[in-house]
Amino acid sequence: MTSNLSEAQTMGKYANVNGIKMYYEVHGTGSPLVLIHGGGSTIKTNFSRIMPEFAKTHKVIAVELQAHGHSGDRDAPESFIQDADDVAELLKQLNIPKADFLGFSNGGQTCIELGLRHADKLRKLIIASAFYSRDAAPETFWNGFETPDFTHMPQIYKDEYLKIGTKEGLMNMFNKDAQRMYTFKGWTDEQIRSIQAPALVVIGDQDLATPEHAAKMARLFQHGRLAILPGTHGSYIGEAYNPKPESKIPDLFVTMVNEFLAE
Repeated sequence: MTSNLSEAQTMGKYANVNGIKMYYEVHGTGSPLVLIHGGGSTIKTNFSRIMPEFAKTHKVIAVELQAHGHSGDRDAPESFIQDADDVAELLKQLNIPKADFLGFSNGGQTCIELGLRHADKLRKLIIASAFYSRDAAPETFWNGFETPDFTHMPQIYKDEYLKIGTKEGLMNMFNKDAQRMYTFKGWTDEQIRSIQAPALVVIGDQDLATPEHAAKMARLFQHGRLAILPGTHGSYIGEAYNPKPESKIPDLFVTMVNEFLAE
């Protein structure tokens, strides 16, 4: 499975959204499916493997959030609330009243805020490799944000960002991402329980968050489903940090998501 990434990048557009210039791409036709990347990432690093497959059956709207990739920044910290509001505003401008949303990692946390703040825009949610409370990850993970170390950022993320932006922009994104996680408070069980949209929670069996946490979150959703796939953080979607071009699991992920969306 290959993707025409050079072509994809030329298909990108910008919208003025809540004070920033927000980058997005639209691929394919069909029911709208919004792809929301994780921290430090771009459309390309997270979704280059699966996006062309989803575009065979969906109108895929892939976004880049504040300070990430091609998108601009604002004089304010990043927040999942703001990201959710930005995505909702973009869809409003694109005249898409309702869509399915797939969020990977921090993108999954943006999906939670979409479920809380913009329920009228949601058909179904796919929350992949995300967590809703601090107890999902080990204490060493959280301690790392007290004095964030730029050398710990995956080199592939740095390289891909620098194809788009500047070193200053890269450090800005890194610092804002780290600050958001340093101050992460999460959501209560009651908040997750209040989300009415059907939600498919996906986790790798060797992911950052535990399968047990993912199972708890899936049960809290009013209409939750759970999938535990063999793999690490994002390997099951063919994410750039852990590429396994020979793996068929990303194809299975696409098939599974499509069946969930068709239910």
